[in-house]
Amino acid sequence: MWVVLVGANWAWWHMKRLVRGEFALLGCLAVLVAVLSGVVVAGPGMLERSSGDALAARIEQEQRDAPGITHRMRFDPEVERPGEESVLGADLGRFSTLIENAAPAALRGDLVRDSTRIALPGVRTGEGTTLSLLYASDAPPAAAYAAGRPPRARGGVVEIAVSTRTRDALKLRLGQELRLGPGALENVDAPARVVGFFAADDGRRLWREQPLLARTARDPRGGADDAVRYAGALLAPRGVEVLQNQSRAELTVVWGMRLDLGADAARFVGDQGQRDFERLMFRYPESVQGVTCDFGTYGGMACALGSHPATEVETATRLPDTLDEFQRQWRQGSVVISFALASVTAVGLAAVVVASLLSVRRRLDVHRLQRARGASASGIALGRALWTAPAVVLGFVAGCAGASLLPGAASAASTSAAYGRGVLVALCAWLLLPLLTWWAVRDRALLRDRGSGGGRRAVAEAGVLVVAAGGVLALRARGTTGGSGDDPLLAAVPVLLGLAMVVVLVRLYPLPVRLVARWSARWRGAVVLIALSRAAKEAPARALALLVLVVTLAGAVFGGLVTGTLTEGRRDAAAWRVGADASFLGAGRDPETAERLARARGVRETVTVRQLRVDPMSGTDGGRYGIASLVGVDGMKLRSAAGSSPAARALIGAGISGGGGSRDIRVLADAADAGDVLTITVHGKERRLRVMGPLPDAVKSDPALGPVRDGTEGRERLLLADNRDLEAFEASEFEESALLLYGPRLDPDRMRSVVPRTAPGIGVGELRIRAEEQAEADEDGLIAAVTAAHTACTAVAVLLALLALVLELLLSAPARGSTAARLRTLGLGGRGVAGLHLLQLLPLVLAAVAGGVTLGLTLPELLGPALDLREFTGGPTAPALRTDALFTAVPAAGAIALVAAAVGVETWLGRRRGLGAVLRLGRNDD
Repeated sequence: MWVVLVGANWAWWHMKRLVRGEFALLGCLAVLVAVLSGVVVAGPGMLERSSGDALAARIEQEQRDAPGITHRMRFDPEVERPGEESVLGADLGRFSTLIENAAPAALRGDLVRDSTRIALPGVRTGEGTTLSLLYASDAPPAAAYAAGRPPRARGGVVEIAVSTRTRDALKLRLGQELRLGPGALENVDAPARVVGFFAADDGRRLWREQPLLARTARDPRGGADDAVRYAGALLAPRGVEVLQNQSRAELTVVWGMRLDLGADAARFVGDQGQRDFERLMFRYPESVQGVTCDFGTYGGMACALGSHPATEVETATRLPDTLDEFQRQWRQGSVVISFALASVTAVGLAAVVVASLLSVRRRLDVHRLQRARGASASGIALGRALWTAPAVVLGFVAGCAGASLLPGAASAASTSAAYGRGVLVALCAWLLLPLLTWWAVRDRALLRDRGSGGGRRAVAEAGVLVVAAGGVLALRARGTTGGSGDDPLLAAVPVLLGLAMVVVLVRLYPLPVRLVARWSARWRGAVVLIALSRAAKEAPARALALLVLVVTLAGAVFGGLVTGTLTEGRRDAAAWRVGADASFLGAGRDPETAERLARARGVRETVTVRQLRVDPMSGTDGGRYGIASLVGVDGMKLRSAAGSSPAARALIGAGISGGGGSRDIRVLADAADAGDVLTITVHGKERRLRVMGPLPDAVKSDPALGPVRDGTEGRERLLLADNRDLEAFEASEFEESALLLYGPRLDPDRMRSVVPRTAPGIGVGELRIRAEEQAEADEDGLIAAVTAAHTACTAVAVLLALLALVLELLLSAPARGSTAARLRTLGLGGRGVAGLHLLQLLPLVLAAVAGGVTLGLTLPELLGPALDLREFTGGPTAPALRTDALFTAVPAAGAIALVAAAVGVETWLGRRRGLGAVLRLGRNDD
């Protein structure tokens, strides 16, 4: 009995001692497993949530200024005898309910009614003001009225309501009667009564789409400066019927529907999700037509809106195109996020390897003694596996629990696939220590058979380089597998490239270190020589630390490079789409609106840009030149408005600007020689083009040409001419025309009062304002999602890398301490020891920083077609790469600061320890 108690007591004491000795390493292993398991389990869910949030933000941004889906129905006046009480309002409400209920089951609750509107052509008041009348179901309620009430559907008098600004500008009073006369709406002569004044100071979208409701506008072409020429007013459905019955005009009702995907938007991300969405958008218009029209015959029209003959409902939406654009961009965004997740996993596993090596190092003497007493290498490894199993299990459970608490990660983390990946990573982390233990105490390791070590190293390094090159080539040839982010090859490429970079660094960086060491031999002290010599000699042993630092820095630099490029590239693309401070597309089709914009407040200069689609033939041999865009612009005006314009410089430099006496159209061509003659045929008329010189490459990306070339950049050829040489062409013959507006103090509100934002399906000119376009680019949810995911992954990777670096410094600390102790016996002081430690670690850190930054900067070029940033930004060319100094400097500075701190700690500990605690007889493995 006494023997049993003594044995149990000894075993308990031995276990407590072992736990105390290994507690830090076991805790470190548990933390690493928890982080790795959490990242692997929660990563797909977070990626899915990010894609859903980004898609929801993109859909919301698309619908910021107009509903995402519009249903339009044209209707005639009543076929029955007009009555005193209107039923049009009830009919509009009934149709609105039918249209909302016709939504597919998959979109039920997400597709909601936004507005119902009927816009009437302008009428004239007695004071000469053109009044634009609108019925809008989303008009402000009675609580928003400063005085009076909203218009009602009753009587034969048209009740109207105007904004308080319109009241002040037109000097109206409550109850005042106006006489509405013919304008764009002909044959009108009806009394109108002002029944209310509403405040238009809030951010209601109605004011942006119909700015005349909020404020009046003046005619810039002349007249009294204070004369109001244009204003807007709200009216009830009864007023619509009264005016329509008088004018016998055909009107159009527009039902706007808004899609709010919310937290469930991720179901439409990916190829399958996109197909599902397109199928729903295809079925929805058919359902709407089925519930709104019974194909009766009313006055020659197939359908009816109550007692009004009407056409079938026409549906227009840009949402499928928006989703298609988002899918292309998300495929590229998933590349960046997948790289970040792969970097975190690789750095975490490398930290586990370092922790395992440190544990093996600390227990190596005990294990060698056990082998000498007859224990097998497999038995020792099995014992280590059993000893670390509780820590691994605890870390895995903690990681899964943390992943389930993250917002949006539960749906993906609950799947068996996510947990399966987490179990696989935990098993890898668990088996590393037993395998390294077995490798260290196997028979060949104890006998130190290193005869063929150099050859094996060369073969291994060559294999790493070949596999990395093969992975990059395969990814460039194949591209990505889609937007799911589940691409093993894509995840493996950063690790393979990091290994390849480490192989190159381990071979190269000792060379300059040895040269500096030899040069330092001429100096009086030996600290530099010894430190650099050991740094060069130990380079292969520091490969793991190099891998951790290189992968972390490369991931941070690459992500910062991509996010910085995307942010600035979107702004550059916005400037390309606009071309100037503002631009009006469709100026040739609507010259009156273009003239009003040119006279708007803040516009200082204007330039007209026009484009023709032509198919030139050679004037000498009749060969085809290729489908080309013939762009015309006034070079002198463009140089005055934008002096840095390459197109203006090219035209003026070739002597084309200003027109000429020749009947030929003088052009600059991108694929023809000076003096060549080309012929084109436009609407049956043949015209000659004379090439005056080559077209500079910079002209192709000139923002001044962007408004007309946006969407046609893929054409084979580009020809540039002066507008005066194109005067023979009719305005209708031009494919696109735009009026560029320049001015440092443009008034967007005033310009929007001339050209409001429009809903899809309304074919009017488009006003683009650079400040608005760039603001939308800055608010893009996709870039925000990519930046947030990359920043989070980079932060985790940096923390893991610093932990791995600390473990690596602890692993190599005995060798440095032994060297310092020997030098201290020879009289080396404290400053010399600190310098020794710093110089010994400095080449490693500098090599890692150089390799990581270089790899991060070259990754976009290495990936090639697998990462097309132009999908994100648009524009004529791929965006210029822009580095992010923060993501580059912070990890590098952190590594250097950690090394400096480690040097200080090691020097302090070395002063407190005696030489006998460091120097050991019979230890030659350092």
